[in-house]
Amino acid sequence: MQTTFTDAQLKDSDLAVSNQILRTCVHCGFCTATCPTYQILGDELDSPRGRIYLIKQMLEEGRPADAQTVKHIDRCLSCLSCMTTCPSGVHYMHLVDHARAHIEQTYRRPLGERALRELLAYLLPKPGLFRLSLFGARIVKPLRSLIPGKLGAMIDFAPSKLPKASTIDAPQVIPAVGERRMRVAMLTGCAQRVLAPQINEATVRLLTRHGAEVVIAQGVGCCGALTHHMGKTAASHISAAANINAWMREVDGEGLDAVVINASGCGTTVKDYAHMFRDHADLAGAAARISALARDVSEVMVDLGVSPATDAPGLRVAYHAACSLQHGQQIKSAPKQLLKAAGYAVVEPAESHLCCGSAGTYNLLQPELAEKLKKRKVKHLEAKQPEVVATGNIGCMTQIAAGTEVPVVHTVELLDWATGGPKPGALS
Repeated sequence: MQTTFTDAQLKDSDLAVSNQILRTCVHCGFCTATCPTYQILGDELDSPRGRIYLIKQMLEEGRPADAQTVKHIDRCLSCLSCMTTCPSGVHYMHLVDHARAHIEQTYRRPLGERALRELLAYLLPKPGLFRLSLFGARIVKPLRSLIPGKLGAMIDFAPSKLPKASTIDAPQVIPAVGERRMRVAMLTGCAQRVLAPQINEATVRLLTRHGAEVVIAQGVGCCGALTHHMGKTAASHISAAANINAWMREVDGEGLDAVVINASGCGTTVKDYAHMFRDHADLAGAAARISALARDVSEVMVDLGVSPATDAPGLRVAYHAACSLQHGQQIKSAPKQLLKAAGYAVVEPAESHLCCGSAGTYNLLQPELAEKLKKRKVKHLEAKQPEVVATGNIGCMTQIAAGTEVPVVHTVELLDWATGGPKPGALS
């Protein structure tokens, strides 16, 4: 794609990167075949190619974002299926993230929408406040019929019962069982800690059982993904920098073999810290170091190997490939291999490349489109007649579970159970 950025514009690092990305696109349109929003809406501007044109015009002209551009960029899930499909290697993720930052800086949204986005960006990265907000949502649930639109969708999101906070998320070092084969830090996350603390507990049991010492570093919190994909660059960088500094203290101390992440949306962002901080002289090197150490829990378990119990459960498991794992990190076979090695019968649904509609805050900000994608995903999962659905991302778990009676669990919960841990609560 030909671009016309001026030399003055290209002195801006973000514009220079976006220019390179735009020039990589050859207009082929292969991306339209795998774009969830294009499949639903059939609008060229709701395809990656269409959004690329809108972003190009906005950035080249150096103008504030307009309502049309904002509408179609907001509808993008950032599922990154287009990046897997693209034969030219267009790095759409960096381009759309730049567009969202530009929108945040130059476009004034309607008051209600602006307030909702600010609320989400403030609450979700803070586990304590998020937990309180969910308690509040439960109180007003009887009045749900009187609460319209996106605020009502937030009320629906609140679970009827909240699990207790886990002590595993406190700063500590959990020793390996037997000989130590690896020393890893684990990202405890934010929303996941509140909605499903059993995931971190299962992850720690699984890793330590297989010889990994697990460090919960002091100062680690939200990875920054949520605010980053809302265009709130300053907020996302504050969260990311805190994690980088916390983990580097461990690297410089006893050392780390990996930074383990069990929420694939977070993993995609942590692996991108090097790009996020490329122009920050004080953190660029450390960010690159952490990005290189970042690994999904499935990658680490492939290296450690799964030692299944002799009495493996043997359930029929429908594996849902989270977009951030299969497209964002290009991890496709590892979780399935691990589940099979642990004794499960793994089946895959049709359209496994398409998003379930969760996508961070998407199901709260675009509830109608998210609902259509959820129903489509659940239909294909249930067609496989599974006894349980497994996935590697808390957002997908929450989204899919809201549309089916089939239990939905994290992949590590099943691996933990098969290798000596407790039966997942969702299966009880």
